[in-house]
Amino acid sequence: MQSQQRTTDSYLAARLEMVSTQLQSRGVRQTEVLAAMQRVPRERFVPEPLRRHAYEDRALGIGYGATISQPYIVALMTELLDVKRSHKVLEIGTGSGYQAAVLSELAREVYTIEIVPELAERARKALEDLGIQQVTVRTGDGYRGWPEQAPFDRIMVTAAPARIPQALMDQLALGGRLVAPEGDSPQSQQLVILKKDGRGNLSRDVSIPVVFVPMVPASPGANN
Repeated sequence: MQSQQRTTDSYLAARLEMVSTQLQSRGVRQTEVLAAMQRVPRERFVPEPLRRHAYEDRALGIGYGATISQPYIVALMTELLDVKRSHKVLEIGTGSGYQAAVLSELAREVYTIEIVPELAERARKALEDLGIQQVTVRTGDGYRGWPEQAPFDRIMVTAAPARIPQALMDQLALGGRLVAPEGDSPQSQQLVILKKDGRGNLSRDVSIPVVFVPMVPASPGANN
């Protein structure tokens, strides 16, 4: 028990340090986002051999060509998404499940889609082990979204399409917001924020250059 307590305390200290030096120092200000990042144990979503690196300022490989994003990028995208407790959120690209766990601290419910079955199952188990009940994980093609649960107040994409899929824009609620990396190469990717007004018109803002793994459709032509 004492050994387990020391491990827990060690991760907590690292988590607090991450919030202070990686997030607040770079301009992440939303109190709810900082609190969520402080509460969610990132080490539980990292492969065990890499857990000692869980709070370093970088992305980490989780297998199958996927990564768990740098903590700053997770916090920045979450802050840009501006999630409220009443919101239903769609995430495209479950990966490790960490981003979904952070979103679950802020939203009413989170639906998340992962194209790699093994990653989807691993994320589902990590979320269940932490007692996170408001996240639903599906294995499927993110380009198609989750039409039977639409519309969504917020949509986050954590892999980069060349262009944001029309299906996701269609599934965004009036007054909704979508945050995604977009670009057909790592050198051209930018973090994009789409806002849909009360009449269904979309406006577009660009945040910062980013590098994400490409968003791959399950079937040819699914991204058209």
